[in-house]
Amino acid sequence: MPNDLPGLDRFDRAILSVLAEDGRISIADLARRIGLSKSPTQARLRRLEASGIITGYRALVDPIRLGLDHVAFVEVRLTDTREAALAEFNAAVAKVGEIEQAHLIAGNFDYLMKVRTRSMADYRRVLAEVISTLPHVSSTSTYVAMQAVKEGGPLGPLENVT
Repeated sequence: MPNDLPGLDRFDRAILSVLAEDGRISIADLARRIGLSKSPTQARLRRLEASGIITGYRALVDPIRLGLDHVAFVEVRLTDTREAALAEFNAAVAKVGEIEQAHLIAGNFDYLMKVRTRSMADYRRVLAEVISTLPHVSSTSTYVAMQAVKEGGPLGPLENVT
């Protein structure tokens, strides 16, 4: 998180750090962890939510325990990269459950997607029947992940940000 975000002090960053670890923490415990009383902690939390810095809360699910342990990264090249084509592609990607992440890339290809399936056979089906048929796809390249070294934790230690 950038150091120059207006209105975020060490307490706000501490709130974000604690919530990134435990989104179900009570206000009382959150207040104790950051060193404020309940009322100012709750006011800060509401402000962080209202400003859109906190966008929501969700359960983190272990995909491997659900049998979704095949991960592939897919480079996608499009035939058309005008705004309308990108919007059409983006809307179609949003409907595909197996696509865990999709990023528009500046480089030798247009999108990088993280695709999670049960097996290589499932992935091949998704690639052939879904990804390859998305609007404006001209080609794909697949890279299969052998091991996740780090996932999640996009914020890092916010307490050290000044």
